Amino acid sequence: MGWYIYLTYKRDYVTFWWLDLIFLAIGFLGLGIRIMTVGFTPKGTSGRNTTEGQVAETLNTSGIYSTVRHPLYLGNFFMWFAPVLMITDIWFALFFCAFYWIYYERIMFAEEAFLRRKFEKEYFAWAEKTPAFFTKFSNYRKSELNFSIKNVLKREYNGFFNLILIMTIFRVIAFAIVEEEFYLDLAWIIVFGLGFMIFAVLKILKKFTKVLDVEGR
Repeated sequence: MGWYIYLTYKRDYVTFWWLDLIFLAIGFLGLGIRIMTVGFTPKGTSGRNTTEGQVAETLNTSGIYSTVRHPLYLGNFFMWFAPVLMITDIWFALFFCAFYWIYYERIMFAEEAFLRRKFEKEYFAWAEKTPAFFTKFSNYRKSELNFSIKNVLKREYNGFFNLILIMTIFRVIAFAIVEEEFYLDLAWIIVFGLGFMIFAVLKILKKFTKVLDVEGR
């Protein structure tokens, strides 16, 4: 029934347009959280996962990290939650929330175990007053670095396009279920087209130039 709440039977009145705006806003809220994190993050950020395992040259405790210990995962939640909401099924949304927490709770536990071993007292002093996932704005302390838009563009273009791509795919699936045919309305074609162009330009700049490189980031 979720799809039938979201869509009507006639193409002329396919969607509640305001739902699209709400879903996009939720997705971009998540992207915005990631942008505010990455924009102030130095090279060798705390607890970063690599193919070699955990990496941390410094412990992030200022800026958004002064309000929540895992801002990137918080941002990821909203970015994934947006397309999930497009199904407009409360049980599916609740299942996603439970699955997301179970999956990322293990990752957060591993990262924090590494940080406890490496930074010891510094980590405990920060973790004691900073919540893991639910933001405490009263703790905010200005970042020690300036915001770097280049760092954001270099590191977040994939996430930006993936958000648009996934939501567009869900949109196509919605029409396929209700109308039993392929269809994508003009508004979503424009959103997808602009998103792809931005993604392509940033990918080319990152791969073939040093325009987006920032020392120490």
